[in-house]
Parts: sequence; C-alpha cells; structure tokens
Amino acid sequence: MHYHLHRQTEMEPRVNMLFSMVEENYERLRGLLEKVSEEELFYKGPGQAYNSIGQLLKHLAFVDLQWNYRIKEEPLPVELEKAYGPELDATGKLPAVESGSTIVDVLDAYDVVFQSFKETCQTLKDEELDKIIPYNDHTATIGWGIWHMADHSRYHQAHVVLMRKWFRQRQ
Repeated sequence: MHYHLHRQTEMEPRVNMLFSMVEENYERLRGLLEKVSEEELFYKGPGQAYNSIGQLLKHLAFVDLQWNYRIKEEPLPVELEKAYGPELDATGKLPAVESGSTIVDVLDAYDVVFQSFKETCQTLKDEELDKIIPYNDHTATIGWGIWHMADHSRYHQAHVVLMRKWFRQRQ
C-alpha cells in the first residue's frame, strides 16, 4: 500500500496540506466503521459507562460543523445546530444519537459536514490561515483550527477502536 496526502488542485498549497490531514483522518475513520451494526453503534462499553460510537460520531460532526462556520466567520445557522447539536446535553455529556439510527445515517450526516468544509477550504487563501478567529472564550488562527479538526478526529478514533474492541470481547 502507498500512503500519500491527496493534492486538491483547487486549493492553495498550505490550505491543501491542512485539509489533507483532516481528509485523511476522515477517510480513516470511515474505514474503521465498516460493518458497524446498530447494536455496536449504540454500545456504551463496560457498565454502559462510556460514549458510544454513535455519540462520538455525532460529536465529531458537530465540532467540525462549528469549525467550518468559525472559519467562514459566519454564525452557525439555528437549523444546523438543531440537526447536529448540541455539543453537550443537559447533563454535560455527549448527546445520544436518535434511536433507530444506523451507521449509514450517522455517516451520511457527517458527509454533509465534511463536504461543506471541503468547499470552504476551496475558497481559502493561504494568507487567511494566519487570520485570528474567535474560539470559545479564546482565539485561534484558521490554520490552527483546521489542524485541530484533524487532531480531534484522530483522538476520538482511538475511542472508536476501543469501543469496537470491547464490543467484540463481550460476545
């Protein structure tokens, strides 16, 4: 197998490098989720004490959606916040995925977010990566935000791998 970051000809070089990190992690995550059953999607680990794969995916999609709108310097539309959010539920935990959802449903929703992010990156100029934008109670550069999306995805991929391992071991 040959590994290589994909070159998007419609993106500027620095933007492309950062986007490729997000894209590579996104594609890797999708590969980790092949053949996830509905039961596995909702499984919360030993003692039901952890976030399910569904919760993790919903969280990643919502956080990526928030970053996309931060990068565009636009407010997150209320309808998208309702569809993908909230970031945390009333108890401070990752929100549950709707009962009856399948891995296809959850990934299809995430695909919409990823495609929108790709379109945003196609309009970005390399110089804009150094622009400072609001980030919660702090600030960050657009470039750091894109890097953080890749890092955040990879962090939760480890949780997905662990959940899949625990799910297989319980049977």
